[in-house]
Amino acid sequence: MSDIEEATNQLADVNLHENQRSVQVTESDLRSESELLVTIGATVPTGFEQTAADEVREKLGSSCKISRDRGKIYFVISVESLAQVHCLRSVDNLFVVVQEFQDYQFKKTKEDILKDFEELAGKLPWSDPLKVWKINTSFKKKKTKRKKINQNSSKGKINNGKDNNKIDETGIKEFHDSALDSHILDYYENPAIKEEISTLVGDDLASCKDETDESTRQETEPQVLKFRVTCNRAGDKHCFTSNEAARDFGGAVQDYFKWKADMTNFDVEVLLNIHDNEVIVGIALTEESLHRRNITHFGPTTLRSTLAYGMLRLCDPLPYDIIVDPMCGTGAIPIEGATEWSDCFHIAGDNNPLAVNRAANNISSLLTKSQIKEGKPSWGLPIDAVQWDICNLPLRTGSVDIIVTDLPFGKRMGSKKRNWNLYPACLREMGRVCTPGTGRAVLLTQDTKCFTKVLILGYISWEKDLFLMLSVRTQALSGMRHVWRKVDTVWVNIGGLRAAVYVLGRTPQPSTLQNTMGKEELLSNAKHEDA
Repeated sequence: MSDIEEATNQLADVNLHENQRSVQVTESDLRSESELLVTIGATVPTGFEQTAADEVREKLGSSCKISRDRGKIYFVISVESLAQVHCLRSVDNLFVVVQEFQDYQFKKTKEDILKDFEELAGKLPWSDPLKVWKINTSFKKKKTKRKKINQNSSKGKINNGKDNNKIDETGIKEFHDSALDSHILDYYENPAIKEEISTLVGDDLASCKDETDESTRQETEPQVLKFRVTCNRAGDKHCFTSNEAARDFGGAVQDYFKWKADMTNFDVEVLLNIHDNEVIVGIALTEESLHRRNITHFGPTTLRSTLAYGMLRLCDPLPYDIIVDPMCGTGAIPIEGATEWSDCFHIAGDNNPLAVNRAANNISSLLTKSQIKEGKPSWGLPIDAVQWDICNLPLRTGSVDIIVTDLPFGKRMGSKKRNWNLYPACLREMGRVCTPGTGRAVLLTQDTKCFTKVLILGYISWEKDLFLMLSVRTQALSGMRHVWRKVDTVWVNIGGLRAAVYVLGRTPQPSTLQNTMGKEELLSNAKHEDA
């Protein structure tokens, strides 16, 4: 909750000290502005609309409506809660709703429809949504200024204190008289990570300088706002295209506000969302998707942080749970888990050394950003990265509470033919390390045919290239249905591919396979490293 509280304080600072027109703000104006109720729209990973709605109710206390257009939710908030909205973990993009038409009556001809769009621009209630946009823009500027102050103060403390921890421009060399976690020091000793730290610090300082200079110019010179209109249309009964709707509606917006149209370097993005007979006009509050928050080193199949958060919520983590991603890739799932569920211990593992290195670099980058933000050395995250074989995990039987992973789809990584060997072996090993009776697993895959037939039904399709291995697989799958039970299935869209998230529960039946390291040892080792 510290991030939310800090963001709320920043927004309060914006309301008290900043105004785009440089006009003195009275207490009554500030009170009326903070009490203003607006409808916020958010795009979320398709299939996780209910998960996002639950997070909104939990963190904001607002009722949430799931749109008929998949991947969108709507909720009402006061303007003073705007900063908390940006802290939501399950949303990709945010926009404030100007007006919603549940059953828009389209004319019969394209010319009449486009003419209606032109007339619509002058009839919409733009005043309150534009106030929200201004506050949101000021909030982002204030956040940048605070970031620069934290960086400068941190640098001053480090350089001026003889006995303090020293951090030079090439990275973190050493921490004197500190009790930092030993594995964090191992991360910082990696040359690749040192280079990443130097790049992050240098880029952040340079960007802050450029933004400060730009804001100074904006304060002294009057500026005409630049805008663009983006039309998102779904439905096969429309006689017009998205570009035609955006063109004519955008022309009317330009005439109404006297703004300047710019498709790339715009200040305001007006959204025209059309789904069948539903039309919603909004103003974007995010310049880029919020899912780009944790990952700096991307791989070929990097999972979005918002999708990772949705998968983790499905398994309902409890304090002190051990959560494992045995095929972590760049570490999107365990990093998101360590950020949001810091009272659990997360393990990121993969058999590919490049993937493990990317995950370690992403963990290090996140620690560095946290250190820059707080202005002092970070104590780390409850997460570790390790290289292992998914079919022979170095974990004791029944030592893991939750398994959350993104299985290979058989497209960019591996092949669908190999999945018929990989999936049974993975599920068998996951069943061994997962706690009987209480263990859970959340698995994402696009190869639903293989997963359903091989792992859930215990059935193997008869193919010539699989015939020789049929007897071996049958033995491996003989007790699979008694180890795992399917609890739920969530259908999602991953880059245009229809995939499924399977929620599995571990049955009470114990595993008969061997073990190596137990849950007590994992927790003991983690506490020993933190000491």
